[in-house]
Amino acid sequence: MITINNIDQMNQFAEILTKHLQPKDLILLNGNLGAGKTTLSQFIGKHLGVKRTINSPTFNIIKSYKGTNMKFHHMDCYRLEDSDEDLGFDEYFDDHAVTVIEWSTFIQDLLPDNHLTINLTAVDENKREITIEAQGAHYAQLKEDVTRDLLAAGYIQ
Repeated sequence: MITINNIDQMNQFAEILTKHLQPKDLILLNGNLGAGKTTLSQFIGKHLGVKRTINSPTFNIIKSYKGTNMKFHHMDCYRLEDSDEDLGFDEYFDDHAVTVIEWSTFIQDLLPDNHLTINLTAVDENKREITIEAQGAHYAQLKEDVTRDLLAAGYIQ
């Protein structure tokens, strides 16, 4: 388990994660309201070189940004609960971009089999506990690389 004690550490976690990301990587963020999904998404975008303000795409569902080396797709599927609507997600997953999805459980049937899942749990106002799950060989290697760097940085005991 990864312990994040403040916003600066969340930023550092995102920086460590982002340096290992490649085009077409799919990151699923799970957690209750207020767990830090949008904050983590904003930091990932920042470390991908996005200059624009990244805010929650709750009402748009999907927002795309141009980063330094690749695009960043940020999805918030909260409003898609109990919906059968397919908004062309495959086009985003196949794009030369990193895609981060909040509330991915609401589009579970539309997701590719392989992805990285980051589960965030709010312990208190500032502290978060994070676990990472990998589906597929590429994401298992990504998890291993990120875990190694987090160990070196002291985030994992």
